[in-house]
Amino acid sequence: MTEQPAPANPEGDEPIKQRKNGLYPGVSDELAENMKSGWADTELRNLQPVEQAPHAARRRAALSARFPGERLVVPAGNLRTRSNDTEYAFRASTEYAHLTGDQTHDGVLVLDPVDDGHTTTLYLLPRSDRENGEFWLDGQGELWVGRRYSLAESEQLLGAECRDVRKAADELAAAAGPVRIVRGHDAGLEEALADRLDADRDEELRIFLSELRLVKDEFEIGQLQAAVDSTVRGFEDVVKVLDKAEATSERYIEGTFFLRARVEGNDVGYGSICAAGPHATTLHWVRNDGPVRAGELLLLDAGVETHTLYTADVTRTLPVSGRFTELQRRIYDAVYDAQEAGIAAVRPGAKYRDFHDAAQRVLATRLVEWGLVEGPVERVLELGLQRRWTLHGTGHMLGLDVHDCAVARRESYVEGTLEPGMCLTVEPGLYFQTDDLTVPAEYRGIGVRIEDDILVTESGSRNLSAALPRTADDVESWMARLKG
Repeated sequence: MTEQPAPANPEGDEPIKQRKNGLYPGVSDELAENMKSGWADTELRNLQPVEQAPHAARRRAALSARFPGERLVVPAGNLRTRSNDTEYAFRASTEYAHLTGDQTHDGVLVLDPVDDGHTTTLYLLPRSDRENGEFWLDGQGELWVGRRYSLAESEQLLGAECRDVRKAADELAAAAGPVRIVRGHDAGLEEALADRLDADRDEELRIFLSELRLVKDEFEIGQLQAAVDSTVRGFEDVVKVLDKAEATSERYIEGTFFLRARVEGNDVGYGSICAAGPHATTLHWVRNDGPVRAGELLLLDAGVETHTLYTADVTRTLPVSGRFTELQRRIYDAVYDAQEAGIAAVRPGAKYRDFHDAAQRVLATRLVEWGLVEGPVERVLELGLQRRWTLHGTGHMLGLDVHDCAVARRESYVEGTLEPGMCLTVEPGLYFQTDDLTVPAEYRGIGVRIEDDILVTESGSRNLSAALPRTADDVESWMARLKG
C-alpha cells in the first residue's frame, strides 16, 4: 500500500521552494497548474435508478407518515481509523442503506417537513475538486481511492435531490423546527445539532426504523435468497478443502469461505465462526486459529453479505473425517429433531417465541433421556435447567443486519406475532464444555448447532437454505460426494 500523499521534491529531501501564495505546500506552481487541466469529461448520463430505489422511497414515505412536521436526519457514518493512516472498510449504517440504497461514507439523508409530508435530500460528497488539488493531494481524493459519483449522477441513481455534504451541518443547524437524528454514526452532525436534540426522541426514531425492517419486501427477500445461495456454495467450497484445513488450521476454512463472499458478494455478513473440535462449544469463536482434526466436528457458522448488504446466517456441524461417531450422531440427531420442531412452529399468526419453546422442549427431553439432568421435562423447562447446555435463544430476525431489528420493542419482536415476509433463523444447539464435570467425559468438547434461514409465508414458511443437507445421513453423503 502506498503512503498517503505528502508532496515533496522528487529530486531530494528538501521541499520544493514555495512561490506566490503557497497554496500547495511542497508543490511547484507549474505542477499545480498542470494538474488542473487536461482531464477528460467523465460525467455519466442517462443512468438507471438502482434496483432498490422504489423500495427505499416507500420506506421513506412510511417514515414521513410516522413523524409529520419534524426534520429527520439519518447519517451513513464516517470512515474509522484502523491504525495510523489506514481505515477500516466502510459499511454504511443499516438505517441509511435501508432508506436510500446508497452506501457511500459521510452521506446524510434528510427529510424536511412540508405541508403534505417531507421532501428528501441526500447530502453526499461530490466529485473531487481539480481546481484546489483535492483529487490528488487529499488522501481521500479520487486519485487515491477511486472515482465517486457526481451529485447529478447520484440523483439519477437514487431518485432524490443530492447536495454537497460539506454544507450539511451548517444548513441543518440553521433550519428551524424540531429535529431527530439516528445517533452513533456522525459525531459532527450530532454536535452541530446538540442544542436541539433529545435522546428519548432520537431513540423513538431508531426504534421505528428497526421495526420498519421486520417485514421484508420482495426486493429484500430476493437479496436474502441470493445471500443464502452464495453461502451454500461457500459451504461446499469448505468441504472440498477440509484436507488442507487439517494440514493448516481453522483459518484455511475462514479464508476459503471469505473468498466466496468477496467474489459473489460484498463481504461476510459477520465474523465467520470456524470452530473445530472443542472450539465448537464457544458460541462466537471467531479467532479461527485452532487445529482441524479428523474424528472431531467442525461447526461452521457463516454468511455471505450481498452487494446491497443483506446477509445470510447459516450453520452446519460437519464431521471432519466425513462420518459421525455414534455419540456425535446421537447429539447431532437431537439438535436436528429440535430444529425440525422449531421450523414447524414458524408460520403466520404464531407467537415469535413458539419456535424457541418447541426446540427447547425437544432438547430438554433428550437431556433427561440421557440422564444428564433430572426430569420430568416440565420441571427442567420451568427452571431452565437445559440452558446449561443449550445456552442461547433459538433464533433471531435476519436482514441487513445479521441480528436485524435489534432495537425493536419487545411487543413488536420477541413478544410479537409472526407475519408473512418476516425472515428469521432457527438454530438450536447443544454444547458440552471441556471442563463440565456434570456430563460423562466422552461428551466433553462436543458442540453441535444447525441453523437455517426461514421466511414466513402466507401459508407457513420456506427454508431459504434448504439446499444444504441437514440430516446426519444426508450430511455424510453430501460430504462424500464433494470430497470425491
